[in-house]
Amino acid sequence: MILASASPVGLLLGAAAALAYAVPALAARAIGGAGARRVLLLAWLLHGLLLAWNLFGGAPRFGFAPALSITVWLVLTAYVVESQLYPQLRARWALAGFGTLAIVLALVFPGGPLPPTSSPLLPLHWALGLSAYGLFAAAVAHGWLMTRAEVQMRQAAQAVEGGVPLLTLERLMFRFVAAGFVLLTLTMLAGIFFGEHLYGSSYTGWRWDHKRVFTLLSWLTFALLLIGRSQFGWRGRRAVRVLYIGAGLLLLGYAGSRFVLEVLLGRIA
Repeated sequence: MILASASPVGLLLGAAAALAYAVPALAARAIGGAGARRVLLLAWLLHGLLLAWNLFGGAPRFGFAPALSITVWLVLTAYVVESQLYPQLRARWALAGFGTLAIVLALVFPGGPLPPTSSPLLPLHWALGLSAYGLFAAAVAHGWLMTRAEVQMRQAAQAVEGGVPLLTLERLMFRFVAAGFVLLTLTMLAGIFFGEHLYGSSYTGWRWDHKRVFTLLSWLTFALLLIGRSQFGWRGRRAVRVLYIGAGLLLLGYAGSRFVLEVLLGRIA
């Protein structure tokens, strides 16, 4: 738990980042758009420092909550870059709320230490997987923005997503899906063909456990989405629904399985 696993520096960085995220999440109107952007950027930087400290500042630990924390940070990285190109995007309050939640979860459930017998290439393997998580999460965020903008357009309540065209949001969503699919494919292939080299003596061979089944199902779902897009012109709500299904399966593949082990069953290994 948090008191036994987190260092004072990690606790300080985590608390500062969580509080910084909470400001635009709860008081965006009070501080204004420019102020919310600056505070969100500060929170993103503190979050990055926290992740770096957890990785290099001591014995690294990993679990479902750190995985979610890294995923949220990657999504925010994509948002920080995109907001320079499309300043009309309006998702700061939601992303800031997810940032606060992810950091608190990672502090409370820091996971277990990395296997001492693992290969030095294991962090690269995990980086590929987490990058795929982040890209698909960014695609989900764009799918949500696209759905919200479509509803607003039909209700004629306000301008469509602050001026960002639906086609632009859709194009960005599919770009994230395609990039995430490539990284997920590489991650799966590395685990299949180089699992023994990556995990050393802790590797027990290929088995059809929950993690692999859900990951394979998510890969098939994303493949279906990309084929449907290219061959049958899938778009709009149909594409977003398939994206949500694939992302849900992928979330169950690692984070969900680790949540059951760490939280419900109390097993860290």
